[in-house]
Amino acid sequence: MTQGRIVTGPEITQDLNLECDVCIVGSGSGGAWTAHELAKQGKSVVMLEEGGYHTRREFDMTEPRAFQNLYQELGNRATDDLAMTILQGRSVGGGTTVNWCSSFRTPERILKIWRERHGIETISTQTLSPHWDQIEKRLHIAEWPLEMINANNKVLWDGLGKLGYERGLIRRNVNNCLNLGYCGMGCPVDAKQSMLVTVIPDAVEAGVTLYANTSARVLDWDGRKVTAVRAEVLDVATRKPTGVKVVVKAKVTVVSGGAINSPGLLMRSQLMSEGRVGEKTWFHPVLLMMGLFEHEVNAFRGAPQSVYSHHFVDRGPGKMGYFLEVPPVHPMLASTTATGSGAETMELMTKFNRLNVMLAIHVDGLSPDEEGGTVRLRDGAYNRYSIKYAFTPAHWEAFRSACKEMAKLQFAAGATMVRSLHVNPVTLNSAAEIDKLDDAAWEPMQVRVATAHQMGGCRMGKDPSTSVVDPHLKYHSLDNLFVVDGSVLPTSLGVNPQETIFGIARWAATHIGQAV
Repeated sequence: MTQGRIVTGPEITQDLNLECDVCIVGSGSGGAWTAHELAKQGKSVVMLEEGGYHTRREFDMTEPRAFQNLYQELGNRATDDLAMTILQGRSVGGGTTVNWCSSFRTPERILKIWRERHGIETISTQTLSPHWDQIEKRLHIAEWPLEMINANNKVLWDGLGKLGYERGLIRRNVNNCLNLGYCGMGCPVDAKQSMLVTVIPDAVEAGVTLYANTSARVLDWDGRKVTAVRAEVLDVATRKPTGVKVVVKAKVTVVSGGAINSPGLLMRSQLMSEGRVGEKTWFHPVLLMMGLFEHEVNAFRGAPQSVYSHHFVDRGPGKMGYFLEVPPVHPMLASTTATGSGAETMELMTKFNRLNVMLAIHVDGLSPDEEGGTVRLRDGAYNRYSIKYAFTPAHWEAFRSACKEMAKLQFAAGATMVRSLHVNPVTLNSAAEIDKLDDAAWEPMQVRVATAHQMGGCRMGKDPSTSVVDPHLKYHSLDNLFVVDGSVLPTSLGVNPQETIFGIARWAATHIGQAV
């Protein structure tokens, strides 16, 4: 077996023409597992990653450096109307390098919807369970102990308990975790079992060569075959092309760039004739509430996410469900997320160590008439996208409900004040005032909405007129092109998505190898 390697942009000083069995675009949840499994099958694999190769030696737990190196558009990616902020990873390891370690298997109720509405019989709990078993073993996925949850998560745990709501402890992909709390900035001790420190090194040892700072620009295709992947090497500092080209000719091409970049690559390649590339994109829209406590919360310290509730995930016909978690609270993200005047924000930040923030993550895409978001190419911009997402009455009803429930939970856990993230924040001083939220401005740009989970845009299904890839993740009209990432999901999940993508990728590799 030939040892592979990781090659960074500065090392690529002249044009390269490569040949291999499989070329994989992207090194996140989907690309890493696909590469690893194909390499184990004895296939020669080349991976292309537009982000940089950053390791624990650079992870200094500072937000400016992390957002610059590890996030799409420096953490500033957003919908066109700026109504929703989009946090998405951009480096070797993709989103797994910066996520908060929450690991859930795909809920059976979601798989049932895929089966009944989209004709997807290939993916089931029975099919994925053997893969999840192996993944969980390799990534040390286990429930975070109750005695180790931090004060931020304890607010949610205690509030849920006092109100009698369903609650649980999150399973996390960590090993020898020091409970630092800076997972979103890259783990400085390699305790987070991201693709960066687990599956990618395994794949490289098995022979995979990964080119970082190398952006796939277009797929050449002829008839029913992709003939080449054309990429450009990016300058590490400016992220602009250096002029050096990389061309990969592979028997099979796998696109694993995520729910925004994968549709973008297909569109640049004029692969729009079938399906609805870049449409039906789901975002798990997130609403937040801040709670102030008399005691220190120090939400920047300790495992970021360790408690969840699915109590409201299914609210009945016609209503959008949501699930509850908490985020870490670090100074830069907290101050830029906070709304209100500059003076109000400054005052709030003086109480930074006593703040709890709660998340309501909304489950979009389950209603048959939902359109979701669209991703399109932005004219004249290098690797920038036009992203649209319209909030419907169902969204606004759920947003309002979620904020009221989060306020109830924060007060139940002992908050002395709870504040919404509206442009004109609603400040509540007791649970008796929660109905004041009914009169808030529930409309775009008037309340903070974010997303850290992007899904859809290349959704799978049997019908080429309504899907982009088939139930085995093969692009409908090409014989050697597969898409393996969150973009293939027909709906959102109602749970954090990384383990779903891990399982689908490991499963998909078994038949992708047969196409070589």
